[in-house]
Amino acid sequence: MRSTVKDNLFIALAIVIMMVLFYSSSQPYTDQSLTGVLDEILAKEPLKNVLSLIHFNYAGSEVSIAAQGYSSFVEFFIRKLAHFGTYFLLGLCWFLGLKNKMTSMGLAAFVSWLLASGYAAFDEFHQSITPDRTPLMEDVILDATGALTSILLALIFFLFFYKKKKINPSFKRVTR
Repeated sequence: MRSTVKDNLFIALAIVIMMVLFYSSSQPYTDQSLTGVLDEILAKEPLKNVLSLIHFNYAGSEVSIAAQGYSSFVEFFIRKLAHFGTYFLLGLCWFLGLKNKMTSMGLAAFVSWLLASGYAAFDEFHQSITPDRTPLMEDVILDATGALTSILLALIFFLFFYKKKKINPSFKRVTR
C-alpha cells in the first residue's frame, strides 16, 4: 500500500480535529454559549417573521422562537451546523488520509465513517460526564451524517476522476 506525506498530513489533521472536539466538549455549555453575543449582533431580530414559522422537535424539546427566544433559536442552528461541519471535515480528513493506505477506497470510506461516527459517540459520552452538558443521540446521528456526506462526496469525486482518466472505477486503489 502506498502512503504519502499528504496522506499522513490528513490523518494528523483528523487527530487535531478530534483534539479540538475533545477540548470543546470538556467545557460547560455556559462557557460556550453564544446567546449574549447574538443578543447584541441580532438586537433587531432580522427575519424574525420568517423564522417564527419554523418549529420542530429535536431530542424531545421544541425548537422555535416562541419556545427558546430569538437568540437561542439562532444559536441552535449555529451549534448544529458546527456539529455537521466539524464531522464533515473529520470524515473527509480520515478518508483522504486512508484512501491510499487501504486495499480499496470502499474500505477506506467505511473505516473513515466508522472512525468519525465512533468518535461522535465517544464525544457525546464525554459530554455526559462534563458539567452542564447534555449528550444527545440526535447529535451522534447528525455528526455521523456530516461525516458520511463528505465521504460520499469524495467517493463521487474520485469516481468521476477515474472515469475521466479512463481507469476502472471499481474503488480499487490505483498505483501510479
